[in-house]
Amino acid sequence: MAPDRHGSAVIAFPNELEVVITREFDAPIALVFDVLTKPEHVSRWGATPPDRMTECSIDLRVGGSYHSSFVTGDGTVFSFNGIYLEVEPPVRTVETWHFNCWPDVEAVETMELQEHAGVTTFTWRLAFSDKAGRDHMTSFDGQQDSLDEMEYRLRSLLNPSRA
Repeated sequence: MAPDRHGSAVIAFPNELEVVITREFDAPIALVFDVLTKPEHVSRWGATPPDRMTECSIDLRVGGSYHSSFVTGDGTVFSFNGIYLEVEPPVRTVETWHFNCWPDVEAVETMELQEHAGVTTFTWRLAFSDKAGRDHMTSFDGQQDSLDEMEYRLRSLLNPSRA
């Protein structure tokens, strides 16, 4: 891994129903896919200190489900869950997305990866069923922090002696 891409995610709102976050990682596509989809990795980057991941289960197949929960420093519990609609390793997953704090909000999450010259571009898209749902997405500090933690996880896997 060459550059430190800390805080480099680009957030876009292509229309009133979607949020798209893009981030590059200096890592091979297969490893980035594993870090995005295997519980032993997601549990390491899915919650950032002082938050603590308490559950992470992933059944990576069409019709399989995922569920993750974490506790914040003040004791608040957050969770995400959904069902996989498409799984195309190592380039794409599509799944339903539900957040326990917004019970009426429905979205479809698409995660896509493309690799060029050893750099993998991760595109994360949330397509909400209505504008009111999308309007909940006003702060992205947690996503930036998680993607930074994901970068640290990739670095540690690529160069364990420097971790």
